[in-house]
Amino acid sequence: MKKFTVPRILIAALTILAGLTLLSCMNDDRPEIPPVKLEDVKGNYKGRLITVQGNFKTESIIDFKVKKDTLTFAEFPIKEIVKSVVSDPVKAEKALREMAKVKYDVSYKATVNTTNNVLELTFDPKVLLLKIPVDGVTKNTSVLLSAKQKGFFVGMDQSLRFALAAEKITVDGVVLSPYETINYNFPFCIKN
Repeated sequence: MKKFTVPRILIAALTILAGLTLLSCMNDDRPEIPPVKLEDVKGNYKGRLITVQGNFKTESIIDFKVKKDTLTFAEFPIKEIVKSVVSDPVKAEKALREMAKVKYDVSYKATVNTTNNVLELTFDPKVLLLKIPVDGVTKNTSVLLSAKQKGFFVGMDQSLRFALAAEKITVDGVVLSPYETINYNFPFCIKN
């Protein structure tokens, strides 16, 4: 005796139709993420700074501004630099108290990566010049900063991530040696 297969085909078609209907409803709840634009990166930021020099690591919160093509620190973190130049911890702390806040600008170029909805930032840091007072004498210090990797402004959460490194310090024309590179890592910065 032959079985009638039309109801089985009808049930299979209805099951597939119901599954597709439910699948289309699942996509309706996803928020629309607008594409990132070059001007999105501009603003005032507060970010986590992880400073690493050799086996020593410190964390702090730092503020900075981002303009069209420049990232500006009103108070660049110089503690590790001064402590590298001035080996006596008491004298280093005294020098830090006597020094004014150090403003530092980092130029950058931004490009849009539409695939990942991010801005890729290529930094061009300049030499940081400091005058460090020690025992009544001013040590003219230049710090060679670099950015070995690109920074990213993530469109989805509007956050900025980047890193800088103080690769070489010169004091009164003499390269500081021995010296361990100071890495400034900004893993997550958000607009104020």
